Amino acid sequence: MSKTEALPLYERKHLTKIIPRLIELTILFLCFSLLGYRLLHLKNHGFIWLVALLCESWFTFIWIVVVNIKWNPIAIKTYPERLLQRNLELPPLDMFVTTADPVLEPPIITVNTVISLLSVDYPANKLACYLSDDAASPLTYFCLVEASEFAKLWIPFCKKYNVPVRAPFRYFSDQSLFTGNSSSEFQEDWNIMKDEYRRLCQKIEEAAQKSVPCELTGDFAAFVDIDRRSHPTIIKVISENKEGLPDGLPPIVYISREKRPNHAHHFKAGAMNVLARVSGVMTNAPFMLNVDCDMFANNPQVVLHAMCLLLGVKDETDCGFVQFPQQFYDGLKDDPFGNQMVVMIKYLGRGLAGHQGPLYGGTGCFHRRKVIYGSSPEDKSGHGKMNTGDLEKAFGKSTKFNKFVAQALSSSSRTAECPESISKSIDEACQVASCGYEYGTAWGKEIGWIYGSTTEDVLTGLNIHWRGWRTMWLRTNPNGFLGSAPSCGPNTLIQQKRWSTGLLEVLFAPKSPFFGTLFGKLEFRQCLNYLFFLLWGPRSIFEICYAALPACCIFTNTNFLPKVNEPAILIPISIFVVFNTYCVSEYIQTNQSIKSWWNNHRMARIIAMTAWLCGFLSAIFKILRLSVTVFEVTKKEQSSSTDESEEKLGRFTFDNSPVFVPGTTILMVNLTALGIGFLDFMQGNGGKIEWGIGELVCSIWVVLCFWSFLKGLLGKGKYGIPSSTVCKSAALAFVFVQICRSSWGI
Repeated sequence: MSKTEALPLYERKHLTKIIPRLIELTILFLCFSLLGYRLLHLKNHGFIWLVALLCESWFTFIWIVVVNIKWNPIAIKTYPERLLQRNLELPPLDMFVTTADPVLEPPIITVNTVISLLSVDYPANKLACYLSDDAASPLTYFCLVEASEFAKLWIPFCKKYNVPVRAPFRYFSDQSLFTGNSSSEFQEDWNIMKDEYRRLCQKIEEAAQKSVPCELTGDFAAFVDIDRRSHPTIIKVISENKEGLPDGLPPIVYISREKRPNHAHHFKAGAMNVLARVSGVMTNAPFMLNVDCDMFANNPQVVLHAMCLLLGVKDETDCGFVQFPQQFYDGLKDDPFGNQMVVMIKYLGRGLAGHQGPLYGGTGCFHRRKVIYGSSPEDKSGHGKMNTGDLEKAFGKSTKFNKFVAQALSSSSRTAECPESISKSIDEACQVASCGYEYGTAWGKEIGWIYGSTTEDVLTGLNIHWRGWRTMWLRTNPNGFLGSAPSCGPNTLIQQKRWSTGLLEVLFAPKSPFFGTLFGKLEFRQCLNYLFFLLWGPRSIFEICYAALPACCIFTNTNFLPKVNEPAILIPISIFVVFNTYCVSEYIQTNQSIKSWWNNHRMARIIAMTAWLCGFLSAIFKILRLSVTVFEVTKKEQSSSTDESEEKLGRFTFDNSPVFVPGTTILMVNLTALGIGFLDFMQGNGGKIEWGIGELVCSIWVVLCFWSFLKGLLGKGKYGIPSSTVCKSAALAFVFVQICRSSWGI
């Protein structure tokens, strides 16, 4: 073995630091001290102290879970150059891109994602790109065809000049990405490519403005009179690379799975399972990458980095999948909507890497096909020797597909038997993409992407961890993938509502983390890691109750905090000061501003008391069979618009969604409390007042956290809270005040 072959393809580095650990334990000690104080004095106080005790017990439990996640942080460094020096044959990779709505997810965004994947630094004859279009849109197909023509020019240009970013819209819009090559040949080629991309954008824009992008004849005839909710399978092979050229254009396949009104299509999870089966029939790569339509490959070597882990582990059990963090481009200054997750990615991501591995995030993830097919770590070869009957029962009645399933399950993960021709597999691919193919099989239950939640990614990852697989978290420089974050209030809260709904569905699923620890191979500490996310919905109840406590105390002339002259007041003050100082330090260490910390802190409170609360109620109604959850697609934006200043883009916007009612209500409740408290002081009732400075400061803090809602009460248009929301919130606030005052006979 040569010296190069002996070097590892990756290294794990433990990042344990003493000071953060001590601070985390100090906060935990203070939390227990506060609970002890509550218990000792509970009999001398009433219902409000009991509510405070319950809320603070919950917050203490959440902090224990956070400390558990962050206790053993791990950083992984990969060496793609060593992988290339080994001269081994790189394994094939099937790349999946999903889109569901050409309006909310504009095709130009999808096109840039596809182009970035096609042009990564990896042999083209080892790649295949599949686009799943759940809208069955002729516009999306038209744009993909045009993009393939552009890619024939773009890929050689990128490889020739080692272009740092392979998504054209980013490369041509950011002058810092200009390679600095001063040769006349480069300048000429650069101008040609920019003109070609401009023409591509113009074609897509003109097509989007038409009711039909082009004449629906020839290759487009399948889209005539198409109904996105009821249509047959549409599969189009746009390119095939029959010559197997390593520098050519990888195969591109368009898929719109069959849909019928009386057949459940299971949202994105259903689309992903169709992609797994169609690719299994057409290319059958042992590894698969899935990205959302707005998550382009930002690092040209992203596939090589992932392969360093997938191929470099001594035991593939340690790397069931490789998850890249969701990071974003064109983020607004100081993160006004709190959705760029910079600190969470650094600290929680590395923390999860130190356990059984990160949760599956739904995008930017490299999978082993055998793992998606339900293989367990101990199934070294036996799983792949299932007889024909067992294969049909689990995977469906496609003889050709089951042949490749058996091969994928039993062979080395670096090799896979590939069908002779992609275009000759269309009929078989249409069969496995039909809406009735899964009935009576294990798809969505034991194999593939798991059904039962709108956050199918987390449920699928949980199923993988349940079976005993470990997973890897990889953050590269430059970032592996970049996407677009919601840039307005409604989109941010809609996304969070969908997540909290789906996560609570996972908690009550047959394969919840609790059962995974008791009956599966989910480690106990990994179970706690899952609970941090799955409990987003229930956290809203405690958050909103605690935010209402200071106002309730002012209404009822009681207190839930120690008086200023009591030594115990130092406990909540210490928690407040130490915790926020600790959080600010994390933002400073990640080169974030203090304003960014404040924006993330206030948005955390807003999201918890609005989006998570609505998501919690939505999930409960579904569990009680009073309603069904609906998958809400978040509007994707290519970049921050230049038509508006960054100050306007960072302003919170509102619409008529009920998600804004809880936040407006809690703001009105605390404003009313501050008004009543001020009147009490003005009327000279200071000697009779039981509530103190602690309750007053807490109420002011809640108002500050909801400052954007306060501005919304005075704003107009999209920057103002709709009158219908104001009326509903005012009525709820009035009812709350009356209940408080009547309960204490005031």
